[in-house]
Amino acid sequence: MLVPDLVQPLALLCAVLALTPPLGGYIARVMGGERTLLDPLAGPLERLVHRALRLDPARGQTWKGYARSLLVFSLASIAGLYLLQRVQGLLPANPGHFGAVDPYLALNTAVSFTTNTDWQNYAGEATMSHLTQMAGLATQNFVSAGVGLAVAVALIRGLTGRRAATIGNFWADLTRGILFLLLPLSILLAVALMGRGVIQNFDGPRQVATVGGASQALPGGPVASQEAIKELGTNGGGPLNANSAHPYENPDPVTNFLEMLALLAIPFALTATYGRLVGSRRQGWARR
Repeated sequence: MLVPDLVQPLALLCAVLALTPPLGGYIARVMGGERTLLDPLAGPLERLVHRALRLDPARGQTWKGYARSLLVFSLASIAGLYLLQRVQGLLPANPGHFGAVDPYLALNTAVSFTTNTDWQNYAGEATMSHLTQMAGLATQNFVSAGVGLAVAVALIRGLTGRRAATIGNFWADLTRGILFLLLPLSILLAVALMGRGVIQNFDGPRQVATVGGASQALPGGPVASQEAIKELGTNGGGPLNANSAHPYENPDPVTNFLEMLALLAIPFALTATYGRLVGSRRQGWARR
């Protein structure tokens, strides 16, 4: 292996190591309900969600109540995403004029995206409308990652408070994880990706002539916004069939580096989050 081949992996390793302590500490503050720099922006949205759900965030749930809330939310997510795919041909933001997704494929996709496995048995640019991508798949990228984060923190609470009656509130954890962590990071990453050439529009397929004289359809769509949360939430199932191998999702080495960093940032940071939440930061580092 040549020395230049080591530059990117070493730079990526250094970036991940540098981000882990501060990001892990920030996640601990967010999920602990502490005040953060984003409170002036995200705080009003959080309170609005609480009022809409008639939720008291200070009211904890037992592990059974937490699990029931998670299951109810997941089942509702599956049903909503399935329905959206089945009626997408009747809805706007569908410049490709795609009809209803096959019922078995719609169910598979709904279950897959809700559980954060994101198995993609379709070509996104030839199957899903822009509305389905944004309101359905990208939304599930946020909430499924938020559910995973909430469960991880609830597990830590269970380990550190074995005699405690509650392990937190699922709805409050889900809301804070999305509003204070996933959403702001996704906005920053999406802007950076757009600056490097990742597409973000509402155009339909555009026919162009190739060098060989053939005709080819180039897809459009809100790619950068979905690409950002796809990586940050460790999701799969991008808006295009080739995912991050497609130049519209990942056009150059800079975007490749940013997407790899986004993919690793939160999972590595959670080790530092664990150390802070258990009151022993050294437990957030792997030791021999």
